[in-house]
Amino acid sequence: MQTVTDARSLPAEAQEALRFRVVDAVESGMWKAEAARTFHVSRMAIHTWMVKKREGGKTALRSRKRGRPKAKGKLAPWQAAQTVRAIVGRCPDQLQLPFALWTREAVGTFIRQQWDVSLSVWTVGRLLQGWGLTPQKPLRRAYERDPAAVMRWLRKDYPAIRRKAQKEAAEIHWGDEMGVRSDHQSGTSYGRRGKTPAILGTGRRFKCNMLSTLTNRGVLRFMLYRERFTATVFLRFLRRLIRSSDRKVFLIIDRHPVHRDRKVKRWAEQHKDRITIFFLPGYSPDLNPDEFLNHDVKANAVGRKRPRSLLELLHNLRSALKKRQCNPEMVQRYFLAPTVLYAA
Repeated sequence: MQTVTDARSLPAEAQEALRFRVVDAVESGMWKAEAARTFHVSRMAIHTWMVKKREGGKTALRSRKRGRPKAKGKLAPWQAAQTVRAIVGRCPDQLQLPFALWTREAVGTFIRQQWDVSLSVWTVGRLLQGWGLTPQKPLRRAYERDPAAVMRWLRKDYPAIRRKAQKEAAEIHWGDEMGVRSDHQSGTSYGRRGKTPAILGTGRRFKCNMLSTLTNRGVLRFMLYRERFTATVFLRFLRRLIRSSDRKVFLIIDRHPVHRDRKVKRWAEQHKDRITIFFLPGYSPDLNPDEFLNHDVKANAVGRKRPRSLLELLHNLRSALKKRQCNPEMVQRYFLAPTVLYAA
């Protein structure tokens, strides 16, 4: 008994030659059924080949490259490098893209517009992983931030302050203020998949405020208060600050209107032998190590607890701050963040 070979198992060249022979035979007058028996192919395949020949000529019967089709286009190494540079250095809206964050869809849109290459979101995800890019919660930066002023602060202004502090044997304090609300929440809690856990807490909202300064030697000073932040409150804190220090204080703070109030300026001028105030560049909280204390306190002393009253909230804050005050190494670690390492 003769063994029938499936034409699909033949090499590409043999399949191409077979298609030409079958089509020539049918065009010469052979019935399709007879051609199917003779050449061991199906009548449906013969019909498909005849349609291709009629619509595209003999070229349509030629073999094509086998395997999974490649994506429509491929990024060259230099295109991939420029794409990574755009993702790391710019925001999508700066590149006239209708996105606020770099998502897989946003990256795919950028690649399609910039390089005329269409990629699926899964392919874009694999590319991002290969480029060493991961999804992260971004930091907020204000449009009003002046990069030139920030660079001048890092290269000129702060080094000058540090040299002056050494000359006058002064202690450099970094200061900031923040408000704390009882309903602030941070962290996660385990629960069943698909069912968000509920955390009980009081429906009442209460808040307090905090002023603090710290140094790269681990010195921490703070004051909790309930009233609105005014020049009077700030001066009360400054008086405590210079009383607690046996050296002159160089205080570096942001440009909050209260910090630049006329009362504060007049008081600082009267006590210039004990304190000098310097201002950070505008809209640059990331340059202030005290911001990391604020984040730590909000996340751990407030966000992971449920105070039932204002007194309990004040107790939690005071307890957390005193714990850090007694642990200078913990305070010094705030200065190890990349954006404030210059102050360490």
